[in-house]
Formats: sequence, structure tokens, C-alpha cells
Amino acid sequence: MTDIENLLAIMARLRDPDTGCPWDLKQSFASIVPHTIEEAYEVGQAIEDDDMAALADELGDLLFQIVFYARMAEENGDFDFNAVVRQISEKMVRRHPHVFADANIASADTQTRSWEALKAEERQQKAAARGKTDEGALAGVARALPALARAVKLQRRAARVGFDWPDLRPVLAKLREELDELEAELDSDGAAPERLADEVGDVLFVCANIARHAGIDAEVALRACNAKFERRFARIEALLAEAGRTPDQASLEEMDALWDRAKAEGL
Repeated sequence: MTDIENLLAIMARLRDPDTGCPWDLKQSFASIVPHTIEEAYEVGQAIEDDDMAALADELGDLLFQIVFYARMAEENGDFDFNAVVRQISEKMVRRHPHVFADANIASADTQTRSWEALKAEERQQKAAARGKTDEGALAGVARALPALARAVKLQRRAARVGFDWPDLRPVLAKLREELDELEAELDSDGAAPERLADEVGDVLFVCANIARHAGIDAEVALRACNAKFERRFARIEALLAEAGRTPDQASLEEMDALWDRAKAEGL
């Protein structure tokens, strides 16, 4: 028995109606989704930490999620794990004609454009199979994506059909415009929470567009900023602790000065 066959057998045992695990038996496709997302983020964390032992472990956890979905689908008579493997194998061959056929693709940028064109063609074929001839340039961008990542994907799709600024400068101008609108809403009498949320959303959407135009991964940039905030705030706590105090015993002005000190220290 191969390793993957053993894993599939373990999953079958866990889902056995008579002798399986009660927790595994009561799961559904929907209930597993949060675990899948969490496992994907833990893979990212292991890579960020450059921890190869943890990466092997987390990749196993992520693979188990796929096996779990495939097992439930097999029980329903929809598809099995082999179908998942077969479909992704066929897709990779189809999307790399320069490797598995005679197409000539000279650079990574050309490959990216070819990949996106093939994906668009596949989306149109799937739409036609459902009786829809055209679902639009934004069709197929998963709603379950993290909002920041989805914003960037929507912007990229729109850019491919010409709906985009030519460079970063007008995007920065748009950010200033959106900030002005947010400030106006804050200054207005009886500012409604839903209007504030709308304006904040506009600001965040433009920030995602700035990252895209700058060639920066918005998700990676924000994670790095989060980590920087944690480091500097931890330094504030440490400096206050040296004086026998805690942040709730210090003023904002004191903590702001300590923040500047942590920043000057390169944290």
C-alpha cells in the first residue's frame, strides 16, 4: 500500500458509519471550510518562518483537508480522490502548452498572460455548459477569498479589459479623494455607521489598488506591518515594565514617545 493509499484508508475508517470517529462523521463540506482556510494560513506561516519541519507537517494537514472533501464527495456519489488528481493533472498539462505541447512561451510574463487567457477560456466553456454565453470579466473570483486578496483579483480582472489607471499616481490621487470623503462623512451631523463603513471600504479598496500598481503583494505587506506593530508594542510594554508600570498606567503621549524610541531602535 502506498502512502497516499494508506491516508485514503485512514480517512475511510474515520468516516465509517459504524466504527468511525463521531466528530469526523458529523462534518459536512461547509463545516470543514474554516479548518481548510486555517490550515492554508498555517502553511503560509511555516514558509514565513522558514521552518521546513513545520512546513511538512502543515502541508500534511492541508492534504488531509483535500482527502476529507474527496471522501465525503465519494460517499455522495459525486467524485473521488482519483478524480481530483486526474482533473488537476489534466489542467496543468492544458495550461502549460509550452512544456507539454509545442507552444513557444519565452518569459514568465508571457506565461502569466497565457495562463490567464487559458483560464478565461475555461471559464467561458464552463459558463456555456451551464447555458450562459458570457458571465463577464469578473466572473469566477471566489467570494470566499479574504477581502483584501479578492479586491486585488477583481482589480486585475478589470484591468485586463482596460478598466484601470495607467500608473500609480492617479491611484494615489484617488486615495486622497476617498480620504476626503471619509473625513466629510465623519464631520457630518448624524453620520450613519453604514455610510462610514462604505467610505472605509472605499479607502481599503484603493489601498489594495495602490499595492497592485506598485507590484507589492498587499496581503504580505499587511502581514509584515502587523508583525512590526507587534514588535514595537512589545517594546513599549518592556520599557514600561522596567519602570514597574503597564500600558494602562501610562498616557498616550508616553507610549507614543516609547513607540518612537522602538522605531529608532530599528524594530
